[in-house]
Amino acid sequence: MTNYIPTPSISEILKEEFMEPMNLSAYRLAKEIHVPVSRIQAILNNNRKITVDTSLRLAKFFGVSDRYFLDLQNDLDIRELKIGLAEEIAEIRPVNTLAI
Repeated sequence: MTNYIPTPSISEILKEEFMEPMNLSAYRLAKEIHVPVSRIQAILNNNRKITVDTSLRLAKFFGVSDRYFLDLQNDLDIRELKIGLAEEIAEIRPVNTLAI
């Protein structure tokens, strides 16, 4: 089995890279981007993923590209799935190697 470096969660990245440097609480962030506090808390507790709606709001607030948070979420999802599906994916043969 291959050893993997643990993938940070979206909550770790949001907290450590964005909220903590600005001393933002979940409540304040939610109010600033006009979403329920429960949405931000769910993301921070790893109970909810970043949606297109949330990505756009966070991007506007933090001054990053519209796709930043959504692309980050997708990248993290792909990394996790690649680890979980590694054996099954390894068994798939590319179409150009199949005898047709």
